[in-house]
Amino acid sequence: MEKKKLERIGELSRKERSGVLLTAEEKAEQKALRQEYLDAIRQSLVGTLDNTYFVDEAGNKRKAGSKEKQ
Repeated sequence: MEKKKLERIGELSRKERSGVLLTAEEKAEQKALRQEYLDAIRQSLVGTLDNTYFVDEAGNKRKAGSKEKQ
């Protein structure tokens, strides 16, 4: 996510915490930016998990995302 967008999220948050009411347009912008931020974090996490493996005692590697039926 772009640094400029992250700064805008912070700016809107600080404005809201200071007791100033956000306009409807600012609230909508804040909601959209937060959703974009959460989507970016989820995408990053999925990418990390796609490259994560678990190794059991026998040395067998298993991908983190796959589930084996027991």
